[in-house]
Formats: sequence, structure tokens, C-alpha cells
Amino acid sequence: MERAALDRFRYVYLDARYENVREGGVVIDQAVLVAVGVSESGKREVLGVSVELSEAEIHWRKFLHSLQHRGLHGVQMFISDDHAGLKAARKAVFPAVPWQRCQYHLQQNAQKHVPKQEMKLQVAADIRNIFNAPDGKEAERLLSKTVASYEKTAPRLSNWMAENIPEGLTVFKLPAKHRIRTRTTNGVERLNKEIKRRTRVVSIFPNSPHACD
Repeated sequence: MERAALDRFRYVYLDARYENVREGGVVIDQAVLVAVGVSESGKREVLGVSVELSEAEIHWRKFLHSLQHRGLHGVQMFISDDHAGLKAARKAVFPAVPWQRCQYHLQQNAQKHVPKQEMKLQVAADIRNIFNAPDGKEAERLLSKTVASYEKTAPRLSNWMAENIPEGLTVFKLPAKHRIRTRTTNGVERLNKEIKRRTRVVSIFPNSPHACD
């Protein structure tokens, strides 16, 4: 994709997957970093792929710099899961761009903090109600109410929700018609599943796969 073309994308999804690669006679996992953009017309395109040793900040930063140097600017929001290396790199390279944490993964992560099996369905419903609120103000009200409701019965869950759920509410800053596309990383994860389907036949790459722009 040409340099000037990257300025068309307002929302960018970032994700990673791993492939087995043989390096120096040893099989190791290497990270495949992926960026998918959504243009103003709603069209999705793969903006870049980079094969790196891991998802450490230094590798994500290199990838984001490459997108920036190719002309990526004017981004209104990044959407990703909570990768520590990615978060640090994004703040360093695109510090002014808001970040939306994937709501689907937040739901999954929340279940790890639920102390009793019989509470899980109710917790999932409570979080879903927050994410489905008509606007940001109502989402924040529901979050505050939900956090308070679990302070005694599940204090760790309550603290986790207060700290993490707000990262999934950035999407309320966008027009309502754009929110459905930017709540989760499902789009880029479907792409990764397709990559996995195609690379499964290889099993182990004899050398590092080439990145592409």
C-alpha cells in the first residue's frame, strides 16, 4: 500500500499471533504483528504485517513507526487487547490517539476474577449492560453501580472492574453508527484465524516469514 493511502484510515485494529519458526536449528515462536484499518467509507484493509521475535514494546514500536513513516496519521482510535508491550509502544508513537480496549476480551478477563461459578452469568450480564448503554454517561453510571454491588461479595472483581472496564468505554466518544465496528478486535481476529488456517499446513516455517506492507 502506498504511503499516501494510509491517511484514509480513521480506526486501526492491532493484534498478534504466533508461528513456529526454525532458527539456527531450534524451533521458536515468532510474533506476527498485524494492523487492519477502517476507512471513512467503512472499508477494512490490512495496513501491514511484521514478523518479530515477540510482542515486546521494542517490536511493536518498530511496527508502529513503520506505519507512521508510510503515512499513517489522522487516526481517531486504536482498538486492541491489553498487550503491555503494545500499550507502551502506542503511547510512545501515537500518544494523542485514544485507545479502545476490546470489550470481548474484557468480558473474558472478568470471569477470571469471579469467586463463585454461580455468579458468572450475572457478572457477564452486568458488564454487557454497561457496554450496551446508550451513551457514555449512562455507561459510567452503570459501571459505578456495578462496582459498588460487588464490593462485599467479590471485592477483587469489584476492584478489577473499576480499574479495567473504563478502558472499554472509549468507544462512546465516537458517533453511535461507528461504535459497532470499534467495540472489539473481532475483525482482525477473523483475519488471524484465516492466516492460521493457511499456515497450519506448514506447521514449522524453515525460516522467518517475510513481513509485508
